[in-house]
Amino acid sequence: MAKIQRALLSVSDKTGLVPLAQILAAAGVELISTGGTAKALREAGLTVKDISDHTGFPEMLDGRVKTLHPKVHGGLLFIRGNAKHEAAVREHGIPPIDLVVVNLYPFEQTVAKPGVSLHDAIENIDIGGPSMLRSAAKNHDRVTVVVDPRDYEEVADQIKANGDTTLELRRKLAARVFARTAAYDAAIAAHLQKEFKTVPDSGLPPSLSIFAPLAQPLRYGENPHQKAALYGKFHEFFQQLHGKELSYNNILDLTAAANLIAEFAGDPPTLAILKHMNPCGVGQGANLREAWDKAFATDKQAPFGGIIAMNRTLDEAGADAIAEIFSEVIIAPDFSAEALAILQKKKNLRLLKVLKSPLTAQPWDVRSVGADSFLFQEHDLKTTLAKDFKIVTRRQPGEAELSAMLFGWRVVKHVKSNAIVYVAADPAGGGTGRTLGIGAGQMSRVDASRIAVWKAGEVKLSLKGSVVCSDAFFPFPDGLIAAAEAGATAAIQPGGSVRDAEVIAAADERNVAMAFTGVRHFRH
Repeated sequence: MAKIQRALLSVSDKTGLVPLAQILAAAGVELISTGGTAKALREAGLTVKDISDHTGFPEMLDGRVKTLHPKVHGGLLFIRGNAKHEAAVREHGIPPIDLVVVNLYPFEQTVAKPGVSLHDAIENIDIGGPSMLRSAAKNHDRVTVVVDPRDYEEVADQIKANGDTTLELRRKLAARVFARTAAYDAAIAAHLQKEFKTVPDSGLPPSLSIFAPLAQPLRYGENPHQKAALYGKFHEFFQQLHGKELSYNNILDLTAAANLIAEFAGDPPTLAILKHMNPCGVGQGANLREAWDKAFATDKQAPFGGIIAMNRTLDEAGADAIAEIFSEVIIAPDFSAEALAILQKKKNLRLLKVLKSPLTAQPWDVRSVGADSFLFQEHDLKTTLAKDFKIVTRRQPGEAELSAMLFGWRVVKHVKSNAIVYVAADPAGGGTGRTLGIGAGQMSRVDASRIAVWKAGEVKLSLKGSVVCSDAFFPFPDGLIAAAEAGATAAIQPGGSVRDAEVIAAADERNVAMAFTGVRHFRH
């Protein structure tokens, strides 16, 4: 096996650089480097050859041209053992470069900063780095290329043991290089399309490029026979404080819970319990204990093994109440020390701190539909305020009914269609809201209403004076009539049915106040 004789190191992220370089130097590898990388290596006591000394050509144009040279790319690309190639590099005095360690200018991090200038974005487009990476990756049969500091240890271990890397490792690293450069180019294209306003008026990209690094492998997918993993920036939004590792279904549920509770960021203490991505109870109160009592009262069976989310730091009283049942995951902006002490006694309970709202992430939702195809849409971030309501009935809603409408409309938005939610406002609690019955994911809107009524009856919650919320219009008066017979005195729905007039007439006959929002919230 041939030994690695010469390495070129040029990195923006210097994590792990010096330990790797020390192992290379101990293995007798000549180190070539550029700018800040060379400076960092020299400060660590390592002998480094400047790239300009290697090429015989000075860095120029403010460093824009330093590695774009035949002595770099010839040394990477020539095929070892090919007589013609060997003769050419000898003739031109091009020594081989056997290892390249390069990571790129931080373009993505730069453009993520608020108010970044076009100049700064352009200056953080790396040219030489991707060129070296691609040259080395193309010739991976003999050249080792490393783009991610997380791979340093494996590369160092093999060089320490054998003086070289295996073909298997070089192939793996080469594939990672092309994935990284593809993602890098996609990020540049997306930013410049936005900056130069070349994206169509629809705002939809002309092509879809997705790059998400592995965040963590998962034990399995929705079912034990399905392989699964989590990719992307999940851990920038959620920090796990306790419990066994998250499952595929946990992640689906907790992100749904986080999106729901984000609707109530500025509200009084609010707590939601979800199961299979559907809320089974949402409550508000003077504190989280009171909010928990209201949410749990909506459905006392489904919450077992559920996901609990809240918009406040979980305190001791709230934790004490929640600990009485088995839950899979609890997410909160933070946990008091007393709450952690209570909940960490349950070794399997997963506790997650919300580091930042998922609503601050990219405003796009991508879903695979098989057949190598994807659906792409904006997240449903539409907010509807009381001023947006169109009251279509003779009777205007009262203050408590209006408060319940505002509360319930945010909840029903997160219930799978067809969705019906009965809610009430507590005038004594400053208009804080609570769910009374939830019907989710039914093929018929009437069936969703029947289930919601049945659920309320099961826990002996009266629907008298409640508000019924429907994610889409009532196509016939029967749904509204059933709600009124169950005790609802007000309704909120998008409107837009060809039978709206019949539904309004049915509401007027029963003295039900009804608001149209003009906004539908289907959730499939």
